[in-house]
Amino acid sequence: MTDVEEETDLKVAPAELRETGHGAGQDPDKRNQILAGARQVFFERGFDAASMGDIARSAGVSKGTLYVYFENKEDLFAELLSSECNETAERIFVLDAEEEDVATALTKLGHSFIGAVLRPSSIALLRTVIAISGKFPEIGRRFFEAGPCEGISRLSVFLRAKVDQGLLEIEDVEQAASQFLTLCKDGVTIPVLVGEELDPATVEKSVRGAVHVFLRAYGKARCPSAG
Repeated sequence: MTDVEEETDLKVAPAELRETGHGAGQDPDKRNQILAGARQVFFERGFDAASMGDIARSAGVSKGTLYVYFENKEDLFAELLSSECNETAERIFVLDAEEEDVATALTKLGHSFIGAVLRPSSIALLRTVIAISGKFPEIGRRFFEAGPCEGISRLSVFLRAKVDQGLLEIEDVEQAASQFLTLCKDGVTIPVLVGEELDPATVEKSVRGAVHVFLRAYGKARCPSAG
């Protein structure tokens, strides 16, 4: 492709977009199609080895279309991170504000949270973010906001409801939410990041300990399993 052709690709919305009636870069189905292709390429080859041409072929779109939706590879990877984190948060942080058994609710959340964190795809993404965030701080920021910050925000809503119901006593629910999720990951995430395999008993121990410590710190006498 010549420089002139490439410039044209970047400035003119492809016919497939004009025909849908969506503005350039606004067709959600096409955007998801690109993200699916990017996910496959990034997971198989890693960030550095992946190219926009590889991603375009995997997604079944032209390279020009790719640049209509995403400015560059860094922008595409950051959007993929946000999409993955949002999907995970929607699936994991499903907490019933009316649930009075706080220990049971937190135990269930802890296992779901650790299960998601330890998925091979999640570990691969985390390793990549750690490796490139020094060079591309925007990617690190996007991951932090869509991942840890979003999880803390969602758990905070549940904890605030438990405080209002008199089941927990917490001054800073955001801090408490962060503490609980950190306790769940303690002794779990780092070993997996460096290549160790964990047995279910280790995960069970981590979650059980997190719930115990959390409720000893913030539970009231009538909160189940607080003692």
